[in-house]
Amino acid sequence: MYLATKTVNGNTHFIIRESYRQEDLFLSRDLIDLGPDPGRHIIYPGGNAFYIEEGIEDRLMELGAGESLDQLEDIFWRFVHPEIRRVLEPFRRREDRHRANRKPKRPQDHSIGPFHMFDKRRVHYLKFGQTDQRHIHRVPVKLFRGLYNKSRDEIEHGFMDMEAALNAREYKSYTFAIFDLQQFFYESMAASHPQILDQAEVDAFFIKRICRLNLDPHFWAGLETTDRLHDYLTRYVVMHFDHDYAAGSFMEDYLRQYINSRREYRPPHKSAAASLKEAGTILGVAREDLKKMSRRELVRLYRRKAQELHPDKGGDHDKFVRLTEAYHDLIKTKN
Repeated sequence: MYLATKTVNGNTHFIIRESYRQEDLFLSRDLIDLGPDPGRHIIYPGGNAFYIEEGIEDRLMELGAGESLDQLEDIFWRFVHPEIRRVLEPFRRREDRHRANRKPKRPQDHSIGPFHMFDKRRVHYLKFGQTDQRHIHRVPVKLFRGLYNKSRDEIEHGFMDMEAALNAREYKSYTFAIFDLQQFFYESMAASHPQILDQAEVDAFFIKRICRLNLDPHFWAGLETTDRLHDYLTRYVVMHFDHDYAAGSFMEDYLRQYINSRREYRPPHKSAAASLKEAGTILGVAREDLKKMSRRELVRLYRRKAQELHPDKGGDHDKFVRLTEAYHDLIKTKN
């Protein structure tokens, strides 16, 4: 079971829902509409004690959800009186650990996998706070175990809960990472410092990516879709266009990298001829043709080749690095 929200006559209602399997999909169904104030179902007998009114448990039993009654406290916890939450939180965490140890491990149903890359990127950022996700394929699968056996609706409500902990100044970096916008840029610091990029281009690629996700049948399996942007994606439009990157963070990182770079050994820079030869070899283009290319033609050629060699698309990591280094050397000659 999980807590969901929906708008009823302009008001936010809280719904107890559950995910269930139907053939090859996980779907969701409403169990109980708690109304706009779930706190009215919490009884305080005195002291720091509380319990959920019996009518809720009885109704869940009638609906065949009796096995999930131990999740009720989790569902209502956010609506418990703040002072009681403060007092009970340490005991609750301890009980959660004991409960996890006592609970028999049921085999997870992995047959409906694999995880969608958009989900993996969100989990990765919310766990590590990194915009540079070029090595996400190395992350152990257990990091994503919270996605198993859940409907798309439950997964999205889970992400909304986790995203509530983000600071507003992280929003734009978050959307940059989860929509993998760094793949469209080949500046050396693009993945870790999206602030340095042409933001008009970033916006254009964001729109392209979110529209593509909106039409992805695999991602929305089990949910109805239309031509309009899905409600679960509108929050990302707000995050991206109504917020900016954290002020000052880029300059602080840039200065730190600059200072550190002064301490490191730098090998002699390749000559223009050597860079041209290496670029021609990797790009598969004759040196004379590279010399004649305009800056725009070179960028277009590089992007096409980079798509082939990008590690996230199954390409060779070392070749991709060599390609990028050669490109940066060559592009300087096209000013």
